[in-house]
Amino acid sequence: MSLSELQSKLAKLRGLSQEAEWVEFKSSWDQKEDIGEYISALSNSAALLGKPCAYIVWGVEDGTHDIKGTQFLPRQAKGKGNEGLELWLSIHLNPRIDFRIHEFEAEGKAVVLFEIPAAKGIPVSFQGERFIRVASHKKKLREYPEKEVALFKVLAAGNADWSAEIIESATIDHLDTSAIAFARTQYVEKHPKQAAEMAGWGDGKFLDKAKVCIGGRITRTAMILLGKEEHSQLLAPAQSRLTWVLKDADGIEQDYEHFNIPLIFAGERLLAKIRNLTVRHLPSGTLFPHEVSQYDPWVIREMLHNCIAHQDYPAGGKITVVEKPDSLLFTNLGSFIPGTVEEMIERETPPEVYRNPFLAQAMVNLNMIDTIGSGIRRMFTTQKKRSFPMPDFTLDDPTKVTVRLPGQVIDENYTKLLLNQSDLNLLDVIALDRVQKKQPLSDETFKHLKRLKLIEGRRPNLYVSATVAAMTGGKAAYIKNRGLDKEHYKELVKLHLEKFGAATRADLEDFLLEKISDALSEEQKINRVRNLIQEMRRDGAITTNQRGQGALWKLAKPGEESRGLAGPGGDLDSLG
Repeated sequence: MSLSELQSKLAKLRGLSQEAEWVEFKSSWDQKEDIGEYISALSNSAALLGKPCAYIVWGVEDGTHDIKGTQFLPRQAKGKGNEGLELWLSIHLNPRIDFRIHEFEAEGKAVVLFEIPAAKGIPVSFQGERFIRVASHKKKLREYPEKEVALFKVLAAGNADWSAEIIESATIDHLDTSAIAFARTQYVEKHPKQAAEMAGWGDGKFLDKAKVCIGGRITRTAMILLGKEEHSQLLAPAQSRLTWVLKDADGIEQDYEHFNIPLIFAGERLLAKIRNLTVRHLPSGTLFPHEVSQYDPWVIREMLHNCIAHQDYPAGGKITVVEKPDSLLFTNLGSFIPGTVEEMIERETPPEVYRNPFLAQAMVNLNMIDTIGSGIRRMFTTQKKRSFPMPDFTLDDPTKVTVRLPGQVIDENYTKLLLNQSDLNLLDVIALDRVQKKQPLSDETFKHLKRLKLIEGRRPNLYVSATVAAMTGGKAAYIKNRGLDKEHYKELVKLHLEKFGAATRADLEDFLLEKISDALSEEQKINRVRNLIQEMRRDGAITTNQRGQGALWKLAKPGEESRGLAGPGGDLDSLG
């Protein structure tokens, strides 16, 4: 922008009646982590509000919007070490949005303007966390599920689904008949009640019903899953190929094979190549070995099929699976849309978002993948039941996702713990897995594991405790740390309201907080209560017709519902 355009833009921003959720005014403020978090929050808020850009303005007083000037010099500021602030911020944003820095003068005083494009495709995160603006406050997006769902819907509406597009020159003759036959068997397994009805469907009707084709026309999804290999050029310039590579302990390539369309067979073909050896482990204190295969076949299929569902096909790359003596490495192009793995596991209802929604739905219908969230959680749970290390997701490169599936025991204490404590909380297991792999822990996680006596040593030299008897402090302590089923908490709320007639949110917090898992922080407990109340409101179980902290919640009568409260994108903190 020219100087006159910058000054005109500044005048318009200053003219806003109050600080909007897509604008932030600062004076001399240069805390680098906060700046990155604000870029994430403002970019996501701009997308949610339909604004093309968001702005951070230095040199303008918050509240009065008077020009005061600033001493902040962004191009001289540092991120980490000698790394320039602009580059450091860009590296830690995912996706790496093209924010612009403008330095100019207004009324003879220095002003800095960050011009931040609205999020597109997926929400913008900073250092692995997504943020949003709630009024004038910066908040973690996952703490506001209604805003998160609304944002994902906005972003999905603005994206063309590449996998749903019709290939005009393709007909059903370009599809593999054996692949269609196999798709039918998988559809029946997923939808057994439709077996008799499906027997009367022709191939065209079946493919429409399975949401592989649209109105008898061949989609890119149909070609990826069921297309004949000799017609793969119909997907050009995109590739639809899987490559398996075998490497020895020194990383030297021993063998390889390419698998082309139809990818509905890719899982079985890959399993036939992988050497799934039996691991015999002898835990200390016993003469009986613990035998288990290196890899669970379901986990391999789920990982591969998730790569197929989430692959960024227009980028022109291929999916790769590298087999090493001690692990499998899966790589697909495209960023990890759900955010972080821990969010997917911790949250019961993550937003259902795929890079290729039409392809993903077809794969669900053909029994190739679970719905989003449940599949990832089941991968971790399966590894836990097998007393094996957890999958490692590498998400720092926004152009690809890499997942390493370990195929051997790393730490005997970790394995011994899982063998003896089968009910251990999954998030605790993941944290302990980080310990055995010598990966860093957050301060909160470190204190939590120490409190449960699950780890010993001092950072960074931590190790899994060898004393299984002290792991959880007894069954009662474990139940307290694990927490109770969500439906149980709902029943407690109903009993409380039946007894007292009505209660404020503060009353419900006081009542429930001591009953919620000690594995959660105080902030997480409060968020859990808030989300529980909102879910009960949406389900029509409880109601309130007021706003603010003094609002009274009560049991809903038949046909009664809360009125005038926050809908999608509303301010949940305004509710009582």
